[in-house]
Amino acid sequence: MSEEHNSNSEHDENKLIVLRRDKLTEIRSRRQAFPNGFERQDTAAALQDAYGDKDKSQLRGLARQATVAGRIVRMRGPFLVIQDGSGHQQLYMNNKSFGDDLAAELKSLDLGDIIGAEGEVFKTGKGELTVRVSNFLLLTKSLRPLPDKFRGLTDTEMRYRQRYVDLIVNEDSRKIFKMRSRILRFIRDYFEGLGFMEVETPMMQIIPGGATARPFITHHNALDQDMYLRVAPELFLKRLVVGGFEKVFELNRSFRNEGLSTRHNPEFTMLEFYQAYARYQDLMDLTEDLFRKIAQNVVGGSSITYQGSSYDFARPFDRLTVLQAISRHCAVSDEQVFAAADSVIELANQLEVNFDEAWPKGKIIMEIFEQKVEHLLDQPTFITQYPIEVSPLARRNEENPEFTDRFELIIGGRELANGFSELNDPEDQAERFHAQVAQKESGDIEAMHYDDDYVTALEYGLPPTAGEGIGIDRLVMLFTDAPSIKDVLLFPHMRPHHDND
Repeated sequence: MSEEHNSNSEHDENKLIVLRRDKLTEIRSRRQAFPNGFERQDTAAALQDAYGDKDKSQLRGLARQATVAGRIVRMRGPFLVIQDGSGHQQLYMNNKSFGDDLAAELKSLDLGDIIGAEGEVFKTGKGELTVRVSNFLLLTKSLRPLPDKFRGLTDTEMRYRQRYVDLIVNEDSRKIFKMRSRILRFIRDYFEGLGFMEVETPMMQIIPGGATARPFITHHNALDQDMYLRVAPELFLKRLVVGGFEKVFELNRSFRNEGLSTRHNPEFTMLEFYQAYARYQDLMDLTEDLFRKIAQNVVGGSSITYQGSSYDFARPFDRLTVLQAISRHCAVSDEQVFAAADSVIELANQLEVNFDEAWPKGKIIMEIFEQKVEHLLDQPTFITQYPIEVSPLARRNEENPEFTDRFELIIGGRELANGFSELNDPEDQAERFHAQVAQKESGDIEAMHYDDDYVTALEYGLPPTAGEGIGIDRLVMLFTDAPSIKDVLLFPHMRPHHDND
């Protein structure tokens, strides 16, 4: 769109705003401009459910009076369509049947105004359920016109910045957020049905822990100390397992000071859950069942489509170790190449992977996986046995202590879940915290702090436990076929908006 066109559009919009403000001023001269006493008795959906299947003669016999309210989204002659939280309702408003005051009120109406109306329910010649309005009241004057005559808010960035307008005019957006709400409700019911207890843990923490991520820093004035917005609730949830709550979950807000992308928002929602006397294999089974039941109970079938790919959650998910996945997708015939740091470095160079030769072997292995393999994993796949260097909170694998009893669920080339058998050896945990501190001192801003209180908690005894985190925003993206994380966040974080951009 040209600058000239933008300028003309803004000029036209400003003229419309002036006209609407003039109408509001005139209304103020006559009455309370924003009345609050109208009582809606009927919604669009309720009327449709009750009378949608009635014919014209049946409705005449019923003489049903309805009282509705909503935003005007269409105007065509004497017919108006209002939108409420349940759907759309057509109104018939014949100015010849109104007195002078109502006729003047009718002339003041614009698209976007919110009105209350009452009248008899009938059907038009085309069979549309309609309310023949005998009385109405302008409840809220909309001073800004709806975009593009209700064809939709097509500017993607403006949809994110002005979500309130997007929700008015885009049915698809409303469907996404209704679906998100249903998914969250289902998840709560699912875990409570398995005997888990929902808990809440601190969002402000003295020590950020539970994930390798760069935290946001704030300051508590009364305590005169810096605090961190949580990057994950993990360490507090495991403290609760130490305390005897054997099954806990939290739908939490977490914060990571990282970049913005189609997959990342600095503020996001996670599901984290922990179960005593369970292993990571148990949580893989649970996760597979959870995704299958979300599809069946929320979407309406076991199969979904995401960005052109089809996924059937009735089928068992694939399961591969990190090394197996690299071998399969990078044509590595001999897994002995992963045994020594030198051969791993050689492989990384052959594959043109970006890495630092000073990194430990396990971290380089993960760079190979993330750069060359992860995006190729389209169908649901559990990747297991992550190197210990990148898994500071996971239990060592008893057969190969260089790796951990950890998994990630990859769908469509994206990580959706991360879980593991928890490290419950306090001395091992202390050593790994020290290793993280060393990495932080060498420049790794995402490395963990040493959490002395968490080590103390482990010294009281954490039973064998497995835990998992699932990114809710990415999960909703998957089940709503949304290409960007911003599409599933009501108010995503955006870069500063400049008028001259």
